[in-house]
Amino acid sequence: MGFNETNKGLLFCIIGACLVAGGLGLGVNWGTRATHPLPPEIVVKLLKDNGFNKVKLFEADHAALKALGNSGIEVMVGIPNDMLAPLAASVQAAVNWVNQNVSNFVSRSGVDIRYVAVGNEPFLKDYGDKFTHTTFPALQNIQAALIKAGIARKVKATIPLNADVYQSDTDLPSGGNFRADIHDLMISIVKFLNNNAAPIAVNIYPFLSLNSDPNFPVDFAFFEGASKPIVDGSLTYTNVFDANYDTLISALEKNGFPNMPVIIGEVGWPTDGALNANLVNAKKFNQGLISRILQGKGTPKRRTPPEVYIFSLIDEDAKSVDPGNFERHWGMFYYDGGVKYQLKMGRGKTLVPAKGVKYLAKKWCVMAPQASSANPNVQESISYACQFADCTSLGYGSSCGKLDARSNASYVFNMYYQTKNQSAGACNFNNMATTTTTDPSQNGCKFEIMIDTSKTLKNGGPSSLPINLQKVVGLILFVVVFTISFAP
Repeated sequence: MGFNETNKGLLFCIIGACLVAGGLGLGVNWGTRATHPLPPEIVVKLLKDNGFNKVKLFEADHAALKALGNSGIEVMVGIPNDMLAPLAASVQAAVNWVNQNVSNFVSRSGVDIRYVAVGNEPFLKDYGDKFTHTTFPALQNIQAALIKAGIARKVKATIPLNADVYQSDTDLPSGGNFRADIHDLMISIVKFLNNNAAPIAVNIYPFLSLNSDPNFPVDFAFFEGASKPIVDGSLTYTNVFDANYDTLISALEKNGFPNMPVIIGEVGWPTDGALNANLVNAKKFNQGLISRILQGKGTPKRRTPPEVYIFSLIDEDAKSVDPGNFERHWGMFYYDGGVKYQLKMGRGKTLVPAKGVKYLAKKWCVMAPQASSANPNVQESISYACQFADCTSLGYGSSCGKLDARSNASYVFNMYYQTKNQSAGACNFNNMATTTTTDPSQNGCKFEIMIDTSKTLKNGGPSSLPINLQKVVGLILFVVVFTISFAP
């Protein structure tokens, strides 16, 4: 066969240039645990502007789902762990959930829902047996509900699993198998998924490997190669992501599922809240990850890359910090959709910020000149404020961890003030605080001003206008573009 234009187009796709548009695509997690969330319409525009054509929601947020309607973005919608028990106990409860949160949005809003994520890491060792007996029945009932709704061919049910559901007895990927205490349960789940043409989903976090073990080789956490690679028979591993993923593949092969499709439900790197959580490391990891996706690069055992959802899109200042302060800083974008660090997204494109965001007034709350940081009431006020505001950037190794005592107090006072929408009385703290119009940010430590959720554009453009006015605006824009296009 001659090297014709078709061959050229195929080669173009193979080297990664067309993967985003029509192949694997770029997936991302969209969490909504924020005190001042970006309006969903602005987030959807942010997704589209940056080439993310797949998104994973942790719950059926109706505002988010509505905004995703007719967007061209594929959606994975999640079911929180606290809903597993009632869904496991009743098929009708599952039918009701699917009708309200899947079928309704598919048929009425044009949302391209592809997956239902039943639970979130329900077999995590820290949970013990809390969800062991309800997760699989909930999955079965959701599957039955999808079948009843007539959408099971398009919408697949799966379970996002933590990577600790499998392990290796030999410390090599080839020794992978499912955890002994849930082995039989995992086999039943995988068989069920396989029978319903659904993938298995797993969350892999190289950051956690590095963060939890001071002796973990730093370069092995990234994709740029390791000074001491792991050799497993004929295969060589230069990063923990590949080794972890192939441990799962070995577990699947060992139990009779060699071709089981796998989704990476979460993978990413935080930028604050821990020593190794910073902008440099996050950029290094996520750029390596995105480059692999664009290149269509898989792992030593599976050359075809999996579907990947990066964790995450935007910081969440109200997320639980039980795993660590870094939990609120996984976003590639700040809470307001601002770009944290640049990434090459393919086709010469880089990240662009959210548009149409409105902020509270440019004023901050800081420690008053006459107040003393030695005042015993200061620490009490700090403790109180941090119960309601995000103080995670103040920890050791974090972006604001080197502030002096006065600036430390000012940072806390301001976070509380902003979280309370700059309301009257929120900047007092027993007369120890005052407002200022001079930005107190310093040395990489940013004193935030929150989004004004009462003023931020709901739709970020003409679509927020009445329908008749939308048509007029559209006609005007068409005439303007037409005129410019044919101007001499």
